[in-house]
Amino acid sequence: MRNWLGNDGNWIVAGLAAAITVPFLSFAAGMPFWIAAIIALLVFAGLVILLAPRRLFEGLDIKRVGSGRVAFARDLLEAAVPFAERLETAADVIGDKQMAAAVRHLAEIAADVFRKVEAKPESANAVRRFLSYYLPRSAELAEGFAVIEAKRVPDLKQLEEVRGVLVKLEEAFVHYADSLVDEELGTLDTDLRLIQASLKEDIGR
Repeated sequence: MRNWLGNDGNWIVAGLAAAITVPFLSFAAGMPFWIAAIIALLVFAGLVILLAPRRLFEGLDIKRVGSGRVAFARDLLEAAVPFAERLETAADVIGDKQMAAAVRHLAEIAADVFRKVEAKPESANAVRRFLSYYLPRSAELAEGFAVIEAKRVPDLKQLEEVRGVLVKLEEAFVHYADSLVDEELGTLDTDLRLIQASLKEDIGR
């Protein structure tokens, strides 16, 4: 789960493709150099557009949601994404497989929260503390675990303390991720009671 908000990789791929196109068309296909150069330029431009990273809230009806809500959610996500990336980086260098998996799971939950907030920007305030406090602190602790573990003589007690806090943080991550789902289900019980009452009135069941 990389490229949370996209990067400039499309320019690199497009440049390589264009660089290969010119000699291929010139030498292998026997095409005049200037024509090959024009085609390579078109290939470059096309790939840059085709592979351009998707922007946050792309395709969202901002007028319906409200530009203020979208701006608030965007600010939160853009500030939070680097910490999720740091979690993944820490997971890659942590030697303890169980701990590495736990840290990577935190990053996966964070990505789930990002997706839900992007789909429904008005829910951003419900996970504001998660994005601005718990996620950054988790990244710092995961990196701390990796640093302690890399010592020639790691402090086992300190490692266990960090491990314990990260395990508890996982519970907080799940709580906030599920709170966004619970918000969607907020009217379900009421709807069920109304439907059951209507069915009983209409068909006697």
